[in-house]
Amino acid sequence: MSIKPADGVEFPLSVPVLVIGAGACGLTAALSARDAGAEVVALERDRVPRGSTALSSGFIPAAGTRFQRAKGIEDSPALLAADLMAKNKGRSHPQVTARVAERAGPTLEWLADRHGVPFEVVEGFLYAGHSVLRMHATPKRTGVELMSYLLAAAEAAGVECLASAHVVALFAERDGRVAGVELARPDGVRERVGCRTLVLACNGYGGNPAMVRKFIPEMAQALYFGHAGNEGDALSWGEALGGFGRDLGAYQGHGSVAHPESILITWAVMMEGGFQVNREGRRFSNENRGYSEQAVDVLRQPDSIAIDVLDARLHALGLQFEDYRSAFAAGAVRRAETIAELAALFKIPPQALAATLAETREMAAGKRADPFGRDFTKKPALAAPFYGVRVTGALFHTQGGLEIDRDARVIRADGSPLPNLLAAGGACRGLSGPERDGYLSGGGLLSAVTLGRIAGETAARLA
Repeated sequence: MSIKPADGVEFPLSVPVLVIGAGACGLTAALSARDAGAEVVALERDRVPRGSTALSSGFIPAAGTRFQRAKGIEDSPALLAADLMAKNKGRSHPQVTARVAERAGPTLEWLADRHGVPFEVVEGFLYAGHSVLRMHATPKRTGVELMSYLLAAAEAAGVECLASAHVVALFAERDGRVAGVELARPDGVRERVGCRTLVLACNGYGGNPAMVRKFIPEMAQALYFGHAGNEGDALSWGEALGGFGRDLGAYQGHGSVAHPESILITWAVMMEGGFQVNREGRRFSNENRGYSEQAVDVLRQPDSIAIDVLDARLHALGLQFEDYRSAFAAGAVRRAETIAELAALFKIPPQALAATLAETREMAAGKRADPFGRDFTKKPALAAPFYGVRVTGALFHTQGGLEIDRDARVIRADGSPLPNLLAAGGACRGLSGPERDGYLSGGGLLSAVTLGRIAGETAARLA
């Protein structure tokens, strides 16, 4: 990926706002710019826009929404911001974090009311770090469904989305102003598109093994569960134009991806009483800290494998999620009448697994404390029949990226903004601070959708 001089370059097509990437972030930015009156084109390298969003559960945290009020849930942007800062230990950009928390609710209501995205509050469990129920999702609770609604909205709004358009270079003036891009088609043809403003919505560097080894070496051997096109282009382009990266060691992992089926197993089953054991039949961490932190803990186990241990109650909860239903249909979720039978199914020492189950039951009854610090007393102990899933840890997306201001403009080290370059979602510095344990559940889509809307508004204004 390169930056080329714009001097003397002609662009057969030029638009006021150009967006690179047509995942949830890029489509939201395009819708936002279009609603502000700007003509906008989104460029997508894939034949069908999906991005990392389609691989996610599609959950977006937001505070003070009408969807929450209808359920009697009291929440506020200030509380969401406080939860974000508590999780990242106060190490994310405070102004950007506050702005995202403030704008998240109105953004989801705008997508619902103006663009027909049917959000609802996800009930029944509370993810680690969130003070109240604030996860919002479309009815099927999948990123694929969220993408389908956003694509339909973009088409209805007159947003032009050029698929199979892989941006390989930017053309820029000497002052850092982007004049346009060069894109490659599958047949090798190169095209140029000019712009007045450019929004980078092409995520982070999770699909670039060299950058992963450099910035997050503990995930170098992990299953990558993000989009292969997340190769760090936004970071490279932004730095070449005068911007700089921050919090590049932060990422969102997940400690429960069915193996070898590679299907996400909802962490709700852990938050509601399930636990994980290794091949030796022993627990190895506090599962309620969060699914991102758990990724490394799982990868440290023999063969990088853990077993999710559930019961019928948690299996019924899991079946509310389409991904879990897919895993069950694929045979990844296995049923056993006794804990000894479950141990045999997964080749775990039966006495060790039975002892671990007995320990969790004692902890649930308040008779002993968990050495890992988890409170088992708030959920029912597991009871037969049992269910298990063989899982591994995975890298979903990186959280570090280009430093931006409150308006999603990419800034230089001196704090001044680049003339017409914006970044949102995984392309910019996230809300997690500098490390993996700062990720608050849903933070990736929270940043993508909310900063996408802000970037679209700013891009239209600058154009």
